[in-house]
Amino acid sequence: MQFVVALVKKLPFVHIGLFLGGLILGLLWAWVIDPVDFVDATPAYLRADLQEDYLRMAIDSYRVFPSPDLALQRWQNLGVGAQQAYLNIQANPGNQDPAVVKNFGDLITSILATTGGGQPTQQPSGQASLMNTALIAIGIILVLGVLAAAGMYLFRLFGRRGSGEVTTMMQAQEISRSAAKTDFSELGLAPPITQTMTTYLLGDDLYDESFSIDTGAGEFMGEYGVGVSEIIGVGDPKKVTALEIWLFDKNDIKTATKVLMSQHAFSDIGIRSRLEPKGELVQVEPQAQILLETATLQLLATVVDLEYGKGPLPDNSYFERITLELAIWPK
Repeated sequence: MQFVVALVKKLPFVHIGLFLGGLILGLLWAWVIDPVDFVDATPAYLRADLQEDYLRMAIDSYRVFPSPDLALQRWQNLGVGAQQAYLNIQANPGNQDPAVVKNFGDLITSILATTGGGQPTQQPSGQASLMNTALIAIGIILVLGVLAAAGMYLFRLFGRRGSGEVTTMMQAQEISRSAAKTDFSELGLAPPITQTMTTYLLGDDLYDESFSIDTGAGEFMGEYGVGVSEIIGVGDPKKVTALEIWLFDKNDIKTATKVLMSQHAFSDIGIRSRLEPKGELVQVEPQAQILLETATLQLLATVVDLEYGKGPLPDNSYFERITLELAIWPK
């Protein structure tokens, strides 16, 4: 059960949900709620057989009312399909007078030759249908891409679990479970609303823990958590040199944040300048306690365990392991 809870916490549900929700809402809006309406569209968007019917009506109209301008306008309305429609009518005039059909064609030819005009470029109905199909295909590809990315994300995190191999996240959970929580009543303090142990281990590149704050009656008061704030060096696994602790209070407009920095990061001017906008900078020390306060809440973070990584980077520059105890009280 704890594995499932940890999995849910690590999945980027917010980003995936927003993307899928936006995609679905966009498709529903474009295809169901408010689809595109063609207004004053020309017969160039009709099927070939309907374009032929339109031209037959234009020829009949010209026989009754021989207006060259109107005949030319109706011809041009058919766009690139006009010539083929006329050839079909010529080959099979049906109940129309072949002489009238020929006169109509001669008129159009004469006008176009005199004015030097040609057929206007119109988008045939087949191309419009092809575009619609392409849009649907793109939407399907995007959805499949998101699902594939989510699958790769899960496989990267837990793909080897079935083989019995212990993952970094599982090791961190076991360390947190075995760590002894502080008995604040022995220190003369009231029991906290909530008290959590969390552990970062080198190799957990997606470390990002968050927890809800609720009263005994189930009323939501806020959230708190800790995650990666800064890395150092290159290559995998990522070398975390600073963590970020935050406290959100529903009764406060500002989220309290403090940055826990390694000894090297705290003394590095460049790293400090990058992290200062995130919150107060604190150098991590074993058993150190860090207090965050909001309008109605207090968070006490205790560094229960700390071990730096060994490697080609400067000494005490990144964490091999760090366990934090996070306790919340009403202010």
